[in-house]
Amino acid sequence: MKSNLNPGENELDDQKTKGEMVADLVKRQQKIKEMGGPENLAKQMEKGKLTARERIERLLDPGSFVEIGMFAKNRNTVLSEIPSDAVVTGYGAINGQRVYVFSQDFTCAGGTVSETHARKICNLLDSAIKTGCPIIGINDSGGARIQDGVDALAGYGQIFYRNTMASGVVPQICAIIGPCAGGAVYSPALMDFIFMVKGTSFAFITGPKVVKTVMGQDITEEELGGAIVAQRKAGVVCRSEDSEGECLESIRELLGYLPANYREYPKRVTSGDHPGRIDQHLFDIVPANSRKSYDMHRVIERVFDQKPDGKKNYFELFPIFANNIITCFARLDGNTVGVIANQPRVKAGAMDIDACDKASRFIRFCDAFNIPVISLVDVPGYLPGTDQEWGGIIRHGAKMLYAYSEATVPKITVIIRKAYGGSYLGMCSKDLGADAVLCWPSAELAVMGAEGAVPIIYKKELAEAADKEKALQDLMEAYRKEFANPYRPAEHLHVDDIINPSETRRRLCQTLEMCRNKAEPRPNKKHGISPT
Repeated sequence: MKSNLNPGENELDDQKTKGEMVADLVKRQQKIKEMGGPENLAKQMEKGKLTARERIERLLDPGSFVEIGMFAKNRNTVLSEIPSDAVVTGYGAINGQRVYVFSQDFTCAGGTVSETHARKICNLLDSAIKTGCPIIGINDSGGARIQDGVDALAGYGQIFYRNTMASGVVPQICAIIGPCAGGAVYSPALMDFIFMVKGTSFAFITGPKVVKTVMGQDITEEELGGAIVAQRKAGVVCRSEDSEGECLESIRELLGYLPANYREYPKRVTSGDHPGRIDQHLFDIVPANSRKSYDMHRVIERVFDQKPDGKKNYFELFPIFANNIITCFARLDGNTVGVIANQPRVKAGAMDIDACDKASRFIRFCDAFNIPVISLVDVPGYLPGTDQEWGGIIRHGAKMLYAYSEATVPKITVIIRKAYGGSYLGMCSKDLGADAVLCWPSAELAVMGAEGAVPIIYKKELAEAADKEKALQDLMEAYRKEFANPYRPAEHLHVDDIINPSETRRRLCQTLEMCRNKAEPRPNKKHGISPT
């Protein structure tokens, strides 16, 4: 029997062969990691853009990325070999939380989607669903690979199908950092959150050339579907960041508020802010004159958990779209909550089509992932006008009613000032399933405001008054005292309690703790049909 200390000739040959195999593996890996080559990488850098692999490194915890599908190759032989078929896929961690991630590589065939490229993304989505891990996609692609024909289109269809299957199972987050046109936009649209970068991100169904040919309109990519336009006008993008670094950091921050999947709850993160903290100056934010505006962000900043470093204590979504309503994540005694708040500084906080769409989608996301919903109410009604009526405010407004009614997570409503008519219901009244409705003493609850109600109720008295303006003001003041106050609704149990504003945080923390383990069964059915 030969000794291992004196390997024979065959064993030396065997070790040499194995060494060559490992060397060949390393060489192949290195070649793939060079992506599109020095020339294409330089072009990417000239545009101020990171590479697909650099983006993953920035996004994930250092050293946590594990690549899968590195050696994937498209069956189509028309094009030369494309490293990893233009998309890097794998898994890693963000602040210790496991995630799946794919990053399209624009330096390789423009990041175009082929049959194999799509299969890599589909495999990732399948794994995310099975393991219950969030998925993050970084899109930078020229669209479907023309040389693949219908195989590429079928690949997109497979991705759309899996995005739909993953909806409500795991959080899906997308960063568009580059072009995203045609059918490519629908995978991001089927995901939960879309981020873009100013100056380098574009998203549209038909590009400027098609618009020019068909419609005769001259327009740039930035004007048609840039990061600001896609949020402010289209309401497609939840955040538009100044740089790729900020974009990826925002995704990391967002993920910290979310659970891994629908079976779990968000991780509790305590900041040291005492749940019983009293704020004697909170009420000072709201003017005594109900016709004056104020910034609802200031209320959010003071009520929810404040950070030790003094940084912003909430993560806002769609900050420049439908500004008359605020949607954000915050923490209450360490627990993630979704906050929906009217913004009196914009359109007096009235509800319109865009605000209803923005809020209803947010409510449904929170409900899908076990995130309690806190509604801060100061709403005078629905925005009037032909644009709203002809635009479908009826069906868009119904989306909020549907979303609140359908939600089974804890729902707590705080009425700060106005809550009139249908918008009182639309901001989650007891009748829509609110677990608790609290009011500040400044709250005005009524079918309509004094300005609209008095001329109807006291039409005769006003017509006979010698001084009509004085009579109007006196009657409006009497109306507010008699009808537009929180005490009569409290008598009829539409309001659970009228609280001192300084105790808002304490009462919210207590109520949330009480509702934490609520169970609210729903009728058996295949699925409901949300208003379109």
